[in-house]
Amino acid sequence: MLYIPRIIDKEIDRRSKAFDAICIVGPKGCGKTRTASERSKTIIKFQDETKRDGYLRLAEDSPALFLENPKPILFDEWQDAPKIWGTVREATDNTDSTGEFFLTGSSSKKVQTPHTGTGRISTLGMLPMSLFESGESNGSVSLSSLFLDPAYEVAGKRSSLAIKDLIYAVCRGGWPRTLAIKDKTAKLEIAKDYFRQVYQTDISAIDEVKRDPVWAKAVLSSYARNMATVVKPGVIAQDVKSNYPMSDPTIASYIDALERLFVVADIDAWMPQIRSKTAIRSAKKKIFLDPSIGVAALGLSPEYFYTDFDLFGHVFENLVLRDLLIYSMTLGGKIKHYRDDYGLECDAVLELPDGRYALIEIKTGEKRIPEAEESLLKIVALIKDYNLKHPEIPYREPSQLIVITGTSEISSVTSSGVKVIPIGCLRD
Repeated sequence: MLYIPRIIDKEIDRRSKAFDAICIVGPKGCGKTRTASERSKTIIKFQDETKRDGYLRLAEDSPALFLENPKPILFDEWQDAPKIWGTVREATDNTDSTGEFFLTGSSSKKVQTPHTGTGRISTLGMLPMSLFESGESNGSVSLSSLFLDPAYEVAGKRSSLAIKDLIYAVCRGGWPRTLAIKDKTAKLEIAKDYFRQVYQTDISAIDEVKRDPVWAKAVLSSYARNMATVVKPGVIAQDVKSNYPMSDPTIASYIDALERLFVVADIDAWMPQIRSKTAIRSAKKKIFLDPSIGVAALGLSPEYFYTDFDLFGHVFENLVLRDLLIYSMTLGGKIKHYRDDYGLECDAVLELPDGRYALIEIKTGEKRIPEAEESLLKIVALIKDYNLKHPEIPYREPSQLIVITGTSEISSVTSSGVKVIPIGCLRD
């Protein structure tokens, strides 16, 4: 199968110039092994049934012999042979070379290593495919160019992504395996099977702590009902405990396991000092690292969203947040959110290392664009008001104001300078 270039390729190549070994982590099935294989001359797969026994014996008795193979060397499922980590770490101590080793493996197995690899083995997180990588977005609007090129033109770019195709893409997910499947209905089975494996097997395999599949399914379902919403930690717990006799520590352990499996994640709150600390809500926004898992947890088909556009709004926001996490990697940025007790909120805030940032609203339909624009402008007004009152320590104003939409056919710029970008146009 032809390799589909991934946005993370740029970050891998950048780090390969600074580190001799890179460990790629992320959800299983997101393409870690294939991406690392593309830049490796030797591939050691510890789960290759034809070579597994020999590989494991060598890894236990004389792991350094693996290093005599042509480099770069990929050790896939290295957790099955824990001594490989220490062997690679020691090898990086004895050379000035870079980009010689790659390690990938299943996130569902935790392994204790004698050394962390800090400063020697760089760990890089990978996510499933964005809409640009899977081909739903034509990539006519570059998020990076908005920051790097002051003259970059956004208006007039067209999206050909129909709403039904967008709904289908959300339910299918960004799993590379789906690219090799021709039948559209069959593609949807990948996310469903992923969901089943997580609550039936992976959640116990991650740290060898036996967990109840029924309880695990309940926690995932609660997350799905709160997808892309800002909730306090106790909300998930109360939801689950209303049906199952789980204690708070037990629920916390299930959530921790799901986070380590790269199934769910939190979007941190943006905390600018423009209002009293007590007025800014620091609660995290709950998301799935691929929204298709949340849809599978709810047991829904694409057709369901044809009549429940309100729920799709939450699922769509989760999708956009996933893509923003991927696209922001090119800029070295972080994704956060803002919400305060005065009613102001911003779905996403993209922060760059140099201090610049973008305020981003996410709206499914065009009718809510004015509302999104007004919300963004209120935050800008708040910052300007703060700066007038505190000229000695002014807060930086946003570099970009953006509304990302699901149904818009063409990108535009409002009279106030807010950029309206269809998700079917966006790329890194």
